[in-house]
Amino acid sequence: MTEETPGFEEQPDVPSGATSDDAEPQSATPSAEGAAAPDGDAAAQLTGLTAQLDQARMAVTERTADLQRLQAEFQNYRRRVERDRIAVREVAVASLLTELLPVLDDIGRARDHGELVGGFKSVAESLETVAAKMGLQQFGKEGEPFDPTIHEALMHSYAPDVTETTCVAILQPGYRFGERTIRPARVAVAEPQPGAQTVKAEDSAEAADDKESGGPDEG
Repeated sequence: MTEETPGFEEQPDVPSGATSDDAEPQSATPSAEGAAAPDGDAAAQLTGLTAQLDQARMAVTERTADLQRLQAEFQNYRRRVERDRIAVREVAVASLLTELLPVLDDIGRARDHGELVGGFKSVAESLETVAAKMGLQQFGKEGEPFDPTIHEALMHSYAPDVTETTCVAILQPGYRFGERTIRPARVAVAEPQPGAQTVKAEDSAEAADDKESGGPDEG
């Protein structure tokens, strides 16, 4: 058996005529290839990170669009709730004021007959003030043209001094709340007498002829 001498390591075979410096480039070649491999891994990692970033941006865009849509829906919901709340309030107030109309009619009749005196007068005026603050408005005056959308004709007659259908008496005043008419004005109306327009037209034509001819002939 051959015994190995301790303290000595086997050295790789070196071709004859070669030095230790000639063997070093051979060992350097694998290290250069190993250095190029991390560059490829870095490029792959960069590509993966770019793809993830694009996905994150798309997700953020989608979530932003969802949030904007939810916000718009919430704003529309709030507006609907506010409209419904106002509508319910108007209906409730209009119903209350409608129930008060007979009392206001009694106050008006008492005032017309001179019976609105003393404590009753103070209470009646306070009630009218409160109704006005709640938005109740009275309408209907003698001499205004008849409007079937806000007037209710209870009496009809003919009059020579009107040129159109006119309210000549207010039997019961009308009341409105905001844009809502809660009771039309009940009135007596008068229309022009039949043939009155023809007579007036003839009189106007004769007056125009007299003016053009210099006036009527003197005897």
